[in-house]
Amino acid sequence: MIWVIRLYLLIMAFIYALIGVWALLDPLLGALDQGYPSFLNAVGLSITSPLGYSEIAGIYGGLNLCIGILCLIGIFKRDLGIFAIKFITFLVGSIALGRILFSFLPTTPSFFNSYFVFEVSALVIGIFLIYMSKKLD
Repeated sequence: MIWVIRLYLLIMAFIYALIGVWALLDPLLGALDQGYPSFLNAVGLSITSPLGYSEIAGIYGGLNLCIGILCLIGIFKRDLGIFAIKFITFLVGSIALGRILFSFLPTTPSFFNSYFVFEVSALVIGIFLIYMSKKLD
């Protein structure tokens, strides 16, 4: 079971670190005009002031990169790994809930998209891993 937890943490480390680096480098990659996919376009955002770049770098870049690093360290430190799984499970569950609640407002779009599928999948797997980790204690 430990190897499943480590595999999950490795996958999450890769995903979150990649998102973080992508968000941090997005303005630079866009300026190079080499055809790299835009992070802002992928998540449906646009920058309207210089502060927006800082917000993207901080919220999407820094936060995701640090979550990836947390997961990577958690592969080698069991207690931190379980904390990372609990944190990600809470995070993705909260984001999915926000999408669902927003969809109840009149004239808002559906919550169902590929990001939602990822969030629910990570939520279900996270709950399972948390439950199984308690059995290992």
